[in-house]
Amino acid sequence: DTERVLGTDHPNTLNTRNNLAGAHQQAGDLAQAIPLFEATLTDCERVLGTDHPDTLNIRNNLAFAYHEAGDLAQAIPLFEATLADRERVLETDHPDTLNSRHNLAGAYGDVGDLAQAIPLLESTLADRERVMETDHPGTLATRNNLAFAHHEAGNLAQAIPLFKANLADCERILGTDHPYTLNTRNNLAGAHQDAGDTKKAIPLFEAILADCERLLGNDHPSTLVARANLDAARNDLDHI
Repeated sequence: DTERVLGTDHPNTLNTRNNLAGAHQQAGDLAQAIPLFEATLTDCERVLGTDHPDTLNIRNNLAFAYHEAGDLAQAIPLFEATLADRERVLETDHPDTLNSRHNLAGAYGDVGDLAQAIPLLESTLADRERVMETDHPGTLATRNNLAFAHHEAGNLAQAIPLFKANLADCERILGTDHPYTLNTRNNLAGAHQDAGDTKKAIPLFEAILADCERLLGNDHPSTLVARANLDAARNDLDHI
C-alpha cells in the first residue's frame, strides 16, 4: 500500500521495507531478509544520502543479518564503515554509535580476533556504563560479551568476576527466569568448569536445567543442552 500510495522512494515506504526485512530476520528467514535489507540500503543511500540516520540504521541491520547468516566477510567491513560514519555524524557517545561498536566487537570475536574484540568491548562497556547507566540492557549485553571474550582468550580470572556481576544484575533487572539471565548463568557455570572448579559449576548447571525444564519443557533444545552440560560436568567431577 505504501508503494502504491506514496511511491517506492518515500521514506515511509523505505521504513516499511526495513521493518519487513527485520520481521523476516526475527523469524529466522535470512534468505528473504538480506535481499530486502540490501535493496532498502541502496534506495536509502540514493534517496536520503549516505549520512542520513535511517541509512546508517539500515546499513547496521544489513551487517547484523550478514553476521547472523555467518557471512562475516561481508558483515565486518559493513560494521566498520557504519561505526566510522556514526562516530562522524552522530558523535562517539550516541547510543547508535555505541551499538555499532558493540556489534563490530562481537563480529571480531566470532572470527577469533580477540586482540581487537577485547579492547573494543572494554571501551564500549566503559562508555555504556557512563552514557546509558549500568542497568541498561545494552550495558548488560556488552559486559556479557566482554566476559565471554576473556573466557575464549583463556583469561578466566577476568571472565568469572564479570559473569558473576552480570548474573547478579540480570537477576535483579530482568528476573531469574529471563532467557538472558539463564544464558548468563550458563556462561558462568562453563567458566567455572573450564577453570577446573567443577564443584561450583555443577550447582549452577543443576539450577539451569531445572529452570529450563520448568519454563521450556523436557524436550526443548535448550533443555537438552543444559542436561548435556550437567552430565559433562558430573563426568568431569567423577574423573578428578
